[in-house]
Amino acid sequence: MTTISTATTGLDRTDGQGLQAVLLDMDGTLVDTEDFWWQAEFSLFAELGHELTDADRARVVGGPMSRVIDYLLARTGVDLAPADLTVLINQRFVDLLAGGVPLMPGAERLLNTLNAHGIPAALVSASQRHIIDIVLQSLGAQHFAFSIAGDEVARTKPYPDPYLAAVARLGAEPGRCVVVEDAPLGVEAGLAAGCPVIAVPSVAPIEPGPGRTVLSSLEQVDLELLRSVVAARV
Repeated sequence: MTTISTATTGLDRTDGQGLQAVLLDMDGTLVDTEDFWWQAEFSLFAELGHELTDADRARVVGGPMSRVIDYLLARTGVDLAPADLTVLINQRFVDLLAGGVPLMPGAERLLNTLNAHGIPAALVSASQRHIIDIVLQSLGAQHFAFSIAGDEVARTKPYPDPYLAAVARLGAEPGRCVVVEDAPLGVEAGLAAGCPVIAVPSVAPIEPGPGRTVLSSLEQVDLELLRSVVAARV
C-alpha cells in the first residue's frame, strides 16, 4: 500500500464541513468483475458436481472471501479445506482477468474528476491484495492515494474496519468521506463507519434508506452530488 501525507491530500480543514475524500469499493463498483467472480465460482462448483443458482450469487456478491468460502462449503458440502477452495477460486478468477478488466461506465470520469479537483480517493476492497494489484493495472493506481485490501484488516466488510482505517490514514472525518459501493455488505460497512454512502447496485438490490443514496449508474455520480451528500450529514 502507498503511504501518504495528509498535508498533500487537499483535505478541506477550513470550515469543518466540506467533502474531504471519496472511498471507493472495487469489484462491481469501479470494475465490472462481479461476473468474473461468479464465473470462477460457478464453473468450479459445476466441475465438483454442484450447480449454483442466482440465489447463491446474491448471497456471495461483495465478499469477503472468507464469508464466501464458508457459505459455499455449507451450501454444497464439498469436501475441501477452506484454504484450498480459496486458492482454487482465486486462481480461476486471476485466469479470467488475463484478458483485461473492464471499467464500469462512469468510473474513469469520476476518478479523473476527483484528481482534477484535488479530492483524495482511496480504494477499499474486500478482495485480497494480490487481486487488487492485478486490477490496478487496468484501473490505474495513480488515481488513488492508497488502497486497502480485505486481507489487510482484522475484520473486513460488512464490519466498518476497512473504511475506518481509510479515514484514519487520511486524517479525515467519517461524515465528510463518501463511500461508493455496489453491494449490501459494503453499504453496511460504510454506514457502520459513519460515512454517507452512495450505492450503485450491481447484482443484489439495495433499498434506499437513511444515510444512503441509491443510483442506477456510476455515471450519475459527480462532484455536486458528492458534496451534497456530505452537506446533508453535517
